[in-house]
Amino acid sequence: MMRSLWSGVSGLKVHQTKMDVIGNNIANVNTVGFRSSTVNFTDVFYQTTKNASGPNANTGTAGTNAMQIGLGSNVAAISINLSGTGATNRTDRGMDLMISGDAFFIVSNNGTTCFTKAGALDIDANGMLYCITNGASVLGWGVDAEGNIRKDAVETLTLMSPENATAAPNATGNVTLSGNIDKKDPDVAFNADGTGTIIPVSFYDNLGNLFTVNLGVMQEDGETSNYTVKVLDIMDKNGSILKEAYDDNGITKYRKSNNGEGQYINFAGTELAYDVDEADGTITFTTAGDAKLAFNGYNGYFEGVNATETDGKCFNISLNKDDNDSSFPIAGVDIDFSGLTMFATNGKSKVEPKRGDRGGLNAGNEAGKLKGFTVDTQGRIFAVYDNGDNKLLGQIAFATFANPSGLEALGNGLYGATLNSGEFDGVGEEISNSGSLYVGALEMSDVDLASEFTNMITTQRGFQANSRTITTSDTLLEELINLKR
Repeated sequence: MMRSLWSGVSGLKVHQTKMDVIGNNIANVNTVGFRSSTVNFTDVFYQTTKNASGPNANTGTAGTNAMQIGLGSNVAAISINLSGTGATNRTDRGMDLMISGDAFFIVSNNGTTCFTKAGALDIDANGMLYCITNGASVLGWGVDAEGNIRKDAVETLTLMSPENATAAPNATGNVTLSGNIDKKDPDVAFNADGTGTIIPVSFYDNLGNLFTVNLGVMQEDGETSNYTVKVLDIMDKNGSILKEAYDDNGITKYRKSNNGEGQYINFAGTELAYDVDEADGTITFTTAGDAKLAFNGYNGYFEGVNATETDGKCFNISLNKDDNDSSFPIAGVDIDFSGLTMFATNGKSKVEPKRGDRGGLNAGNEAGKLKGFTVDTQGRIFAVYDNGDNKLLGQIAFATFANPSGLEALGNGLYGATLNSGEFDGVGEEISNSGSLYVGALEMSDVDLASEFTNMITTQRGFQANSRTITTSDTLLEELINLKR
């Protein structure tokens, strides 16, 4: 029987296998995170009809090469290309992540640790982060009691929980004033019965209650560059004015004007003493610590509070329930006047208060409700609240392998570790160690249709050629049979 017949059969088989791989690649041309495979052939053992011989010096004959006849081909390897990065598909969806590099997302599929390049993530009904492509839960690191990432063994990331449903309020620590006070403004001109130009300063206490203190700024008697600051009204978030009253011990307190039995609140300058006018309930800071603003009469720039140029740019106000009662939160607020000027502006003053210092810190806020989640380029996951707060909830961990092509494809975009890929250490690493992470994008299939169609042509021709080997061998056998005629 002719050996070429069986060689042709083996050629048909390997080319059919290659065509199967090409077909799978093309079928997954739009599969998120898919990596294409390649097929390598190898020749099989040879039948030696004559061994090689060496040269013979005695007889003067030359050496001869061995005579061998090959017996076809086999599939040597089917390799998955898991190095590099596929094409980028921009989605602008905050939970779509793309790895640039050789790292993998670590996921748990039915209790088995797997790896994937598919980064389309979402949160299930139990608040757990999972991969949409295959339904596997995403693994990473949680946070400790101080809110720092705890990089021990990876675990499922549960984002929606009762403790993450709300964000605690923050008390306002600073208020910054900016604008201009025109000394020719009739509102700021000295008037024994006047209130001056009114500056509404709002701030949050430790429980997230919003208060507004109306400050009156007015020139001192006989002065044009010095101003006195006094408190006119204190209001809650509903705009109810808290008026002055006295208790049985003569301690000055404030209460809601329409309810004599309502909540009492002291107003006290923690750094400045004050007097209360019993007639109208206004507060005036005393000589021991009165709030007096000083401007330079020549250039109009702010000089200081209480004639102190270095550290006297602000004074402090606070609200509390009682000196001996700590159940009501104290909100100490430093009001920064250093952004004010005293330029001529057609006799009109305009001052803008802003919660926070000049860097925007310590602005405070009310309690917040969970609004959504966001992921940064380090894989850190934050809860976003409607009060502007962000809370770190965890970080996605990533895995790398010495031989990523040695991973075993499990289907649904999942891969498993093998002896030839290297084992997963159970902890993972940050993405910065092996690549980078893009937010709002997905890694598409790395299938190159031009290459696949070219491979398809060569595969088809190889299959045809091997089929011709079989038919030609058959013709030779037919000729051999015909010798009997």
